[in-house]
Amino acid sequence: MSDATRPHRRRDNPPPRTGDSEADVLRGFLDHLRTSIVAKVAGIPEPQARTAAVPSGTNLLGLLNHLTFVERSTFLGHDVTDWQAMFEAGPADSAADVVARYRDAVERANDVLDEYADLGATLPRSRPDRPAPSIRWALTHMIEETGRHAGHADILRELIDGTTGR
Repeated sequence: MSDATRPHRRRDNPPPRTGDSEADVLRGFLDHLRTSIVAKVAGIPEPQARTAAVPSGTNLLGLLNHLTFVERSTFLGHDVTDWQAMFEAGPADSAADVVARYRDAVERANDVLDEYADLGATLPRSRPDRPAPSIRWALTHMIEETGRHAGHADILRELIDGTTGR
């Protein structure tokens, strides 16, 4: 296989070494997955970033756009009325736009998390009529959600240009 046709393999970063507390472990793994999914979008040409490579229509920008809304909903209490629509980035949105919005949502979510030491505490909600999850539940859910979609992104990126690894 020539260098021109050989797939690019990223270094596969191992799970993070975190502090000993439950909060440090949960937040460390979530941040690791957040970084991994952003890396899947980095450096990919614009048409491929939004092109579906599977029959469901799933694409890299759509996954990252969806995760932006999940971060906002889970940690910031934002209301989402159409989850399916969140799997698509707008036609005018560049990959850089989608990544910037995701990073902003992550930063704002981390600001909220920094305010709480007790994982049993509930997150703030803009609508008091809706039950609020505990911080522990929210972190665990976001690890599951981000990990699941990072796996999808792994496959999509490999289908697009052969790039593998976290």
